[in-house]
Amino acid sequence: MEITWYGHSCFRLTERNYVTVVTDPYDSKKIGYEPLKLKAEIVTVSHDAPGHSYSEAVKGSTHVLTGAGEFEIGGVFITAVQTDSAGKKSKEKVRNTVYVFDYDGITVAHLGDLQQIPTQSEIELLGTVNVALVPVGGGSSLNAAKAAEVVSMLEPNLVIPMHYSTPDSKIDLESINKFIKEMGLSKPESQPLLKVSRSSLPDETHVVVLDYQKG
Repeated sequence: MEITWYGHSCFRLTERNYVTVVTDPYDSKKIGYEPLKLKAEIVTVSHDAPGHSYSEAVKGSTHVLTGAGEFEIGGVFITAVQTDSAGKKSKEKVRNTVYVFDYDGITVAHLGDLQQIPTQSEIELLGTVNVALVPVGGGSSLNAAKAAEVVSMLEPNLVIPMHYSTPDSKIDLESINKFIKEMGLSKPESQPLLKVSRSSLPDETHVVVLDYQKG
């Protein structure tokens, strides 16, 4: 399968003979980046905000998922888990949905705008995660230290950072560098997209930095 990043928390997941998924499409006027011009059958929304729920930017979508549940669409099994709901001090805090996509045994978890370290029960609901798409730049979601802690809990094969400061982002976020340091790495080379197969999954957790593409 192929995973392409379009900036902020927006990814496209594609695999031959399966439906295409776009996660957390954004309103470029408010978030930055180029306007999205994507096509997909499935759009997932982690929560209702301009940076995560601009589903009209995606053409051809037949399913827009906005909350918890289990779905099977076009051969893709999707587990959606509600997070950030326990122990909230403010009733107005945005709740978040994490989506796990199972493409014929390869699982990709999009953590959305996760704000808190997940509970053990939430982690168990997600199941085995091969590829984790993780917010790392703070703002309304995980900062670098919390992101690294979540990675250690999930133990994915691959980690793709998202939701951090870039030259085209209008949102006040931290750069990716803090997260890279938290993970004990020197900054890896970035690449335009990630191709994943079962045979290509590393045994140890590996961080992949993607260049954002123009949608």
